[in-house]
Amino acid sequence: MNRNFTRDGARSPVSAGKSLERLSRKRQELIRPVLENPREFVLLSARSLAQRLRVDPATAVRTVQSMGFTTYRDFQAYLHELSIAQATSLDTMRASKARGASLPAHVREVVDHNLQNLQRLRNTLDYERLAALAKKIYAARRILIIGGDLATTLVGYLEYHLLFLGLPVFAATSTGETLHLAQAAGKKDLVIAISYRRGLRQTVEGLQQAHINGAYCVGITDTLVSPISRFADETFITSVESPSFGVSYVAAACLLEGIVAACGYYPNPSARKLLKKNSAEQRHGFRWYQ
Repeated sequence: MNRNFTRDGARSPVSAGKSLERLSRKRQELIRPVLENPREFVLLSARSLAQRLRVDPATAVRTVQSMGFTTYRDFQAYLHELSIAQATSLDTMRASKARGASLPAHVREVVDHNLQNLQRLRNTLDYERLAALAKKIYAARRILIIGGDLATTLVGYLEYHLLFLGLPVFAATSTGETLHLAQAAGKKDLVIAISYRRGLRQTVEGLQQAHINGAYCVGITDTLVSPISRFADETFITSVESPSFGVSYVAAACLLEGIVAACGYYPNPSARKLLKKNSAEQRHGFRWYQ
């Protein structure tokens, strides 16, 4: 069963697979501009939306309902998530509240936004789910972590720490590696896929293949309309929004640290024994400057 949740922990009204397929061809063409440019329409009332589409309000509302949304507010929530998924670097910079300000002001805005992302994660994260995930990680035959592009840094971070605990972890960050790892995934494996915004093709398709093969799939992304969420058995949401040209991985790194902590404190004798060995190496190992 797919366990997808909103940022406040409730099941999302946008996670029910809303699509154009439910609509007639005429209505598909009517609503297509809205779905292709959600940022331009997300704040509009039903009446204003109808005016932009040059139809009467009743037609606009019926079209939204035909897509499977109970209320127009649910449709607006969907557009909000869609705008997150489709955001580009230029979009985030244009949304900056410090536009035209000094460079130090922009830096401060970025730092403040990172703190907001962290606070949002702290307020919404279900710690019991992380504890349950740690149990699944230890029970898995193999832990497969996939991600690419900028998310490569997150993949490497999680892989390193799980290796530290002696867990059978394998990481893939290139298209070929992801393909082979996903094809080899089986029912006793656990797959963690990390990708944000629209979703990197290699990561989404790798997750989809692993899901088809019966592996337990965990998605880490920033919105429930992401294809990562679609193919995951459970999804963890972390915001990567930033007023800079890039994305903010502060909350994502914090979530991974939470997973690492849950695994580190999990009552596993082998992991405890390995931690003692690693502690000795950290004190006297050849890697460290004397």
